[in-house]
Amino acid sequence: MEFKNSYIKLKSSLVLLTVLFFAVSCEDYLEEEPGTLIDSDYIYTTEDGLQSGVVSLYTINRDRYEYSSEDYMAAVLMSSRSDLAFSRSGYTGLMGRYQRGISSIDYGTELASTLFWKHFYNLANKATALINAAEAMEDIDEDVKNQIIAEAKFFRAEAYFYLYRMYNNIYVTTETVTVDNAFDVISDKSSEEEIFELINSDLTFSIENLEWTDTFGRVTKGTAKHVKAKVAMWQSDWAEAASQAISLIEEGPHSLVSSTAEVFAEDRNNSESLFVIQSEDDLSGGGSTTMINANYVTQYFNISGIEANVEQGGRGFSRILPNLYLLNLLAEDENDTRDDDTYFRLKYYYTSGDRIGEEVDDYAPITDLDNPSDTYTTYYQRMHPSCIKFAQEDDDPDTYLNRSNVTVYRLAETYLIAAEALMRSSEGDPLPYLNAIRTRAGAAAVTTVDQQAILDERARELAFEGQRWFTLKRMGQDVIDYQITNYAGDGEYYPNNLGENDPRDNWQSHFINWPIAEIDLDLLGSSYPQNDGY
Repeated sequence: MEFKNSYIKLKSSLVLLTVLFFAVSCEDYLEEEPGTLIDSDYIYTTEDGLQSGVVSLYTINRDRYEYSSEDYMAAVLMSSRSDLAFSRSGYTGLMGRYQRGISSIDYGTELASTLFWKHFYNLANKATALINAAEAMEDIDEDVKNQIIAEAKFFRAEAYFYLYRMYNNIYVTTETVTVDNAFDVISDKSSEEEIFELINSDLTFSIENLEWTDTFGRVTKGTAKHVKAKVAMWQSDWAEAASQAISLIEEGPHSLVSSTAEVFAEDRNNSESLFVIQSEDDLSGGGSTTMINANYVTQYFNISGIEANVEQGGRGFSRILPNLYLLNLLAEDENDTRDDDTYFRLKYYYTSGDRIGEEVDDYAPITDLDNPSDTYTTYYQRMHPSCIKFAQEDDDPDTYLNRSNVTVYRLAETYLIAAEALMRSSEGDPLPYLNAIRTRAGAAAVTTVDQQAILDERARELAFEGQRWFTLKRMGQDVIDYQITNYAGDGEYYPNNLGENDPRDNWQSHFINWPIAEIDLDLLGSSYPQNDGY
């Protein structure tokens, strides 16, 4: 089938032909060295150029985590909008409480345009240019060509998949943007059939041509299988989702690490990781600093007698916190280790003065609505539990900015995909896959599985990893409406966020699709459809 072969009328797309790519120069790391003398002819007509171009896709992909806009909002925004988060302050708080990013012309939507819409179209577009150039090249080893195309197709598929899940009304293309077609006007969205056909075709090619193992940080067969399983879940193709997930679990070299303490230890280079974005220190091209961790950690170090330290989460400013709904899910089994200073830190301890080693107890939350604490505001700011999945052992606790590797996909989610797909298809036993995650966390095995059990386990295991909002949307309008309006934020337990600041009240059903920014619609055809409700 033919896909729509035109692209957004953006002047920035013209840089495709002159962009400077990077070259691989390190066996252990995707070390990218600026190639200031490399031109577009070299990139698209030589084997070395194409390989450098592929490495540049990793740089572009990583850029979203490094945009400094509004305290690095792009890296944490999707977590802030879920039913598991309390979005306390800052512009991310406004977005998380559905006070911004809710019309086609507000500042939040314009930020999302840059951080998501333009970002992923840029990534998909440059991947397409490499794919088409590699397919046309004749004097190149066939295996090398297929590797290049497979990595580029993975990034194109992932970019379009992300865009579809956020915006719904998107268009896809397999044509390289050139000076001649860069200003062609897009008149209509692509059909769902077109979108998924391209995504699945790209991922199938990636699976067939990538190896199970590669340099840490590069996508592999396992990465592609995992994403293809996720795509199948969105199509309600339970058999395909189960097949890809179980193949990855049983045939690949990956395995769950033995304890929750190991999942986010050191640099995340472990058997469970399927794709990790690298931002290591002291390496050329090793990425810039971000505030991902700082967004998720409280300001406990502002309490007298406790200094910022990596063990307790590093230096944070309390933007996005686990809410009572999530904390109660984690507390259901007293033996569950995911709230035991591995995924979350529930308690803080004095590091100086007369009470070294004792638990910090300066402030109190509201536990009795009839007798509210008068220190609850400071509690949320300084003593509230924090997500510490993004704190890395070599972080500097004296700064909000750190270079820490970011786990994007991991095998624990593959297990949960397998469990849900088998539950929905009734073609296998989902319990072993769900219980593998619970057993690793020290929680008791369950004997039955339904949608709520899957949703709850995904919350405990994957919270703040950027998947939750998409999971709610995938499960349907009724699910996302119920979860957000009942659980988002902390309601009466944080009275400051009642009224216009309460995400439960602010949520509207059409928010299930993000608004396409007016600045983007202006570049599209007059008949291009905005999402319903905006």
